Amino acid sequence: MPGYGYAAAPKTKVAAWTALIHAFLRGRSSLARVYVLIDARHGLKDVDLDVLKTLDSAAVSYQVVLTKADQVKPAELATRTAEAEAALAKHPAAFPQVLATSSRSGAGIAELRAAMALLLEERK
Repeated sequence: MPGYGYAAAPKTKVAAWTALIHAFLRGRSSLARVYVLIDARHGLKDVDLDVLKTLDSAAVSYQVVLTKADQVKPAELATRTAEAEAALAKHPAAFPQVLATSSRSGAGIAELRAAMALLLEERK
């Protein structure tokens, strides 16, 4: 899915994508889990919280994955992770653990894959 918060596209197109994403997620309780990708440089924004509320109301389990973790200092990443976990504590459909990844360095990718594999194994 294209970025619902930021995309190099006209605002009307981004708004249309955002509406499409929200419509898709409603009524999808059969999804095992949605992974919500959040830029670690910025943390959760209001537009992200809107998506989380949609997932909560649709009763779709989700987990936050911080991306671009290699582009922030370790202390800042720890702060962003703690802030996200604190915010998720207020959301009933949220999985409490936040994962941090970097596509450049590969950090956290094995953990993300393992989490997905475990989830699929538990659903058998």
